[in-house]
Amino acid sequence: MFVFAHISDTHVGQDRGDGGARARERTERVLRFLDALPGELDAVILTGDVTDHGTPGEYEEAAKLLSGSRHAPLHCPGNHDARGPYRAALLGGDPDDASPVDRLHVLPGAVFAMCDSSVPGRGEGYLGDATLAWLDDALAGAPKDRPAFVCFHHPPLPLHGQYVDPIRQYGEERLAAVVARHAHVAALLCGHSHTPAVTSFAGLPLVAAPGVVSSLRMPWEGEDHGPLDYALPPMLAYHVLDDERRLTTHFRVVP
Repeated sequence: MFVFAHISDTHVGQDRGDGGARARERTERVLRFLDALPGELDAVILTGDVTDHGTPGEYEEAAKLLSGSRHAPLHCPGNHDARGPYRAALLGGDPDDASPVDRLHVLPGAVFAMCDSSVPGRGEGYLGDATLAWLDDALAGAPKDRPAFVCFHHPPLPLHGQYVDPIRQYGEERLAAVVARHAHVAALLCGHSHTPAVTSFAGLPLVAAPGVVSSLRMPWEGEDHGPLDYALPPMLAYHVLDDERRLTTHFRVVP
């Protein structure tokens, strides 16, 4: 059994009249919650929008928050992130803005392919040819006896949220063709939706993590105060992959 936590959309630096203190506190609260668990997690992942504006200062703050946790998350960029500062502060690499930030993590019990679905300067997502070629090669070279999770920020299909559906991931048929070639892919995991969502894609589970910084109101919940609810507490997901490679997801409110 492989158990891991999934968070998304921390938006460190988001200023709602408080200099970003609210986003920082909510991120700290979620990380403290995970650190205080009496049991062990096999991994923690963060599926994008680590920061709100993609500035070097926000990434310095995010790096301190994430590295200060005993569950330092595996992560990928979102549409609010900027590749150059992301690389410099979170990965200790060259501040290259041009190439996507794609990384493979081979853990004792699973493989995580963290893909960059961001399109610089735009809100919607797309896995470029370079990322899909990298993903295909990474999955082909990864140990086949370990389940693989393909992770990115933008969901590759509508989740029926009026705010994020227009800026979802496009070109999804190309992603479906890649994952279909690799039988050890167990699920696809994303963020961006700011609401927990479970569906299927290319015959596999697709799970979107809830947002740390805010929650999305669905159309039937009303939008009198805008599509995003900032009063609800942050949430996270726990994923459990059992010995039959069946994925079960539990969602938890962080008080």
